[in-house]
Amino acid sequence: MILIADSGSTKTDWALVPSTQFFTTPGINPFHQSKRMIRETLAGISQSVRHAVRCVVFYGSGVTPEQETAMVELLREAFPLAETVEAHSDLLGAARAMCGYKEGIASILGTGANSCLYDGERIVRNTPALGYILGDEGSGAVLGRRFLNALYKGALSDKIKQGFEAETGLTMAAVIQRVYREPLANRFLASLSEFIHRHTDDEAVRSLVISNFEDFFQKNILPYDRRDLPVSFVGSIAWHYQEELREAARRQDFCVGTVLKSPIEGLVAYHQS
Repeated sequence: MILIADSGSTKTDWALVPSTQFFTTPGINPFHQSKRMIRETLAGISQSVRHAVRCVVFYGSGVTPEQETAMVELLREAFPLAETVEAHSDLLGAARAMCGYKEGIASILGTGANSCLYDGERIVRNTPALGYILGDEGSGAVLGRRFLNALYKGALSDKIKQGFEAETGLTMAAVIQRVYREPLANRFLASLSEFIHRHTDDEAVRSLVISNFEDFFQKNILPYDRRDLPVSFVGSIAWHYQEELREAARRQDFCVGTVLKSPIEGLVAYHQS
C-alpha cells in the first residue's frame, strides 16, 4: 500500500493506492507549523491506514530542502511500518502530476504562484516566486492586490466599485486595515478572486486578469527560454480562469498544456505507472 499526499497550508489531500481511496486532513506546512501541530494532524489519520501503508510519498508547500529531513522524521513516527518515506516540495508534485516522465514547464497558480522547468525526473530550473509583495505574478494574492489598486484609483467603473463594497461590506479604510494591520493579507487578497471571477464580463476586470497572467509568463516563464515546451498549471486560480489564462499565453506566444485544479489524481497516476 502506498500513501500519497499533496498538502498546502489549508488542507492535505491523501490517496491510498492501489485501492485508490481519497481523504482529506487539515493542511501540513513544516515551514509555518510546529512539530506538535503536524503530529496532531497526522495522528488524526485512522490507525488502520497508518499501520497498513508500506510507502509514504508526501508533497507539500513549505517542504524546502532544509525541512525535508524533519518532515520525513515526522512521517516515520506516524507511519511506523512504512519501509519507504519521502517528502518533496509541492512544486515537484505539480511537475510529476502534470508532466509525468516527460519534459515540461510546471506552474502553480493559487493563493501564491510558482513555476519550474522539469526534465522528466527532476526540477532543473526555478524562477524565484518571491512572494506576493516582491513577486507572485499571476497568483490570487496579486490579482486581488491589482484589483483593489484599480478599484480605488478609478480604473474600474463605479458600478463595479459599488457592487464590490455592497457585497463584501468593505470600504477603502477597511481594506487598508485588512492588508496592513491584520495577519494573512495574502489570503485576504486571494479571497477577492471570487468576486473578480463573477465580473469578468466587465472588460476592464477581464483585462486586469489577463494582464496579471501576462506578467506571470513574462517574468516567470520567459526566463526558461523554452517556448517549445507546453506550460502546465495546477491550482484554483489557473482552473477558474482558464479562458483568460489561455488568452494571456496566446498573447505571449506560449502554449498551455494540462490545467488541473488539484494534483492528487495526477500523482496517483504517476506513482502507479
